[in-house]
Amino acid sequence: MLEQILCIDDDPITLMLCKKVISKSSFSKEIITAPNGEEALHHFNTLKYNKNKANKPQLIFLDLNMPVMGGWEFLDHFTAPDYNEFNTAKVIVLSSTIDPEDLAKAKKYPIIIDFLSKPITQQMLEYLKKKMNLQ
Repeated sequence: MLEQILCIDDDPITLMLCKKVISKSSFSKEIITAPNGEEALHHFNTLKYNKNKANKPQLIFLDLNMPVMGGWEFLDHFTAPDYNEFNTAKVIVLSSTIDPEDLAKAKKYPIIIDFLSKPITQQMLEYLKKKMNLQ
């Protein structure tokens, strides 16, 4: 079981569903959310400046298409040297469309471990448990 997951998505229903499915599956002890990439970076900046890295997310579920700051822009910032201390967090892209160009682009980010279609399901979490050796 993971200690903490961060779900970044602008759709409140998707966030609610993520929380419900993750909680029910005992996949993570804590689930935090952000409505866009900018808010997620703000969360990491708060951790950085408070020196409270014990509560950093181990896994990020990331939507790509969001207002304010989308998933690709978040990844560009998050993989920059300013956020190196958080680069142990892995990213799962959760998107409503699986565009081949997005799949190719995702390969440029080594922190992305998978690209899955929304919505998150119990079966997806079982698959991720095996993939991440969380059994």
